[in-house]
Amino acid sequence: MKRAFDVLLALLAILALGLPWLLVALAVRLTSPGPALYWSDRVGRYNRLFKMPKFRSMRIDTPAVATHLLQNPEAWLTPIGSFLRRSSLDELPQLWSILKGDMSFVGPRPALFNQDDLIALRTEAGVDRLLPGLTGWAQVNGRDELPIPQKVALDVAYLRRRSLAFDVYILWLTAMKVVRREGVSH
Repeated sequence: MKRAFDVLLALLAILALGLPWLLVALAVRLTSPGPALYWSDRVGRYNRLFKMPKFRSMRIDTPAVATHLLQNPEAWLTPIGSFLRRSSLDELPQLWSILKGDMSFVGPRPALFNQDDLIALRTEAGVDRLLPGLTGWAQVNGRDELPIPQKVALDVAYLRRRSLAFDVYILWLTAMKVVRREGVSH
């Protein structure tokens, strides 16, 4: 049921957001050198790597580490990067990953391939069994501001409580956070 929900919602979102998607891609290309999309190596279900697309909000020479590990992350942003991140528009291409089956709408956010501490804690807690999500319980409870052990604790809480109704609730909370631009530090 969850997979059918993901596919249907992703198709509807792509149809509804097709024009904004094209406008964002054009804006990225016109404001900085490089491609509109950035394909990030992420850790998926059972710790398998997959390529996750995002609209590029950072310069093409940015190191492949979590943003909070960069010294002065703002210095790496493209001219529209901050706006893309605050508005969460950089996440739109992940609808492709949902259609492909690498991600779900709701689940733990996919770790970067080199976030060994996060990956190890999730594996130990059994969270690696879940498809990563566009949003998740940790995202609506702190997003970038949470320390890794707290993120994992929230991922475990989601694992134990997951249901279609809980997913819809998390999607609703996510929409409210995005509209209010809450929880984004870079």
